[in-house]
Amino acid sequence: MTSPVLRALALEKTYAPLSTGATGLQLFRDLSLEVSAGEMVAIVGESGAGKSSLLHLLAALDKPTSGQVWCGDIEVTGLNAKEAAGFRNRDIGYVWQFHYLLPEFTALENVAMPLLARATPHKQAMTQAALWLDRVGLGGRGHHRSGELSGGEQQRVSIARALVTQPKLLLADEPTGDLDNATAQRVFDLLMGLHREHLLASVLVTHNLDFASRCDRVLRLREGRLVQA
Repeated sequence: MTSPVLRALALEKTYAPLSTGATGLQLFRDLSLEVSAGEMVAIVGESGAGKSSLLHLLAALDKPTSGQVWCGDIEVTGLNAKEAAGFRNRDIGYVWQFHYLLPEFTALENVAMPLLARATPHKQAMTQAALWLDRVGLGGRGHHRSGELSGGEQQRVSIARALVTQPKLLLADEPTGDLDNATAQRVFDLLMGLHREHLLASVLVTHNLDFASRCDRVLRLREGRLVQA
């Protein structure tokens, strides 16, 4: 049996109290999760339940109070800051609710950024970025800056940027939350198509229950744990 790409084991996260005498906030309690290659898992839950905070732990953007996160044979929770940055650049594609494109750079340059950050030769990085812009249907928009693109186009650029490094794990935090319904549908269809084509292990946080229902599993974050929705 193939080992899961992502494993979260007995995660707990407690935030210290903001003032003397106050109690701390325990966000996660014995939370566990496994995701295999080719599997898309949707995580739903009320606002404030900790869905985005969970993705931050999975992506080594934050550390749990206790427990472990593994991506393949890498113990993510044991990485120092430099190692974590390299891990994110190499093994994870992250799509945020807001695209976070750099406005002074073109779409092509934004997509190439993760490759340039790992010292990929400039010509090779630009070639790969152009291929990925084609993949997301923006081959003719590479020299436009973010302000010259629609919201849906900007999010497609961010998807290309997330996948240009060919990661094995895709984390998406409300990737259609800032889009109108028709554009959100197109972006989700694109995301799912790329997930399937590249056999990614994908974790999608969403409030859209229609999109969640199209995933392989739907888990609800409730009282610090993931339960079957």
